[in-house]
Amino acid sequence: MPESEVQPNNLKRASFFKRLLAMIYDTLVATAVGMCAAMVIIVTLVVLFHNGVLDMGDYAQPADAIQASWQIKLIVQIWVVGWIVGFFLWFWKRGGQTIGMRAWRLKIYNTQDTPITWTRLVLRLIASLGGLGTFWVLLDYKNKQSLQDRVAGTEVLQLTKTQNDHKSW
Repeated sequence: MPESEVQPNNLKRASFFKRLLAMIYDTLVATAVGMCAAMVIIVTLVVLFHNGVLDMGDYAQPADAIQASWQIKLIVQIWVVGWIVGFFLWFWKRGGQTIGMRAWRLKIYNTQDTPITWTRLVLRLIASLGGLGTFWVLLDYKNKQSLQDRVAGTEVLQLTKTQNDHKSW
């Protein structure tokens, strides 16, 4: 077996501090993803209003029409949240690491030693309670498992520099 191949049973579970640092990093990236997603849909809506595809009603500016419509604001919010959720799910599924996890050499593994399914990842995302589930690691200092780890049957492990190198994937 190559030295670069990761064996989960040889790795330590990640500490709360490392998880927190990765969460801060990922929050910044997720904010940027959300801002870009919002910009795309807002520009699209403005173009649709200006070209008469959408009716502005009694409003002179598209921004006023957008702010006055709870339906449009809801669509924008769902769009942005969908992109942020997609960011986490896609990175977790593709390599077990978000950008912040990669920076702090953390990786998600399935405790059943099988590939992690989309369903398990969605369950993990929901159980994280927006990051609050990670504080469970402080209560479970012996096992170092967060709430989302326990619910989804996953674990976050600390990789070595060699194992985290993209050439080792």
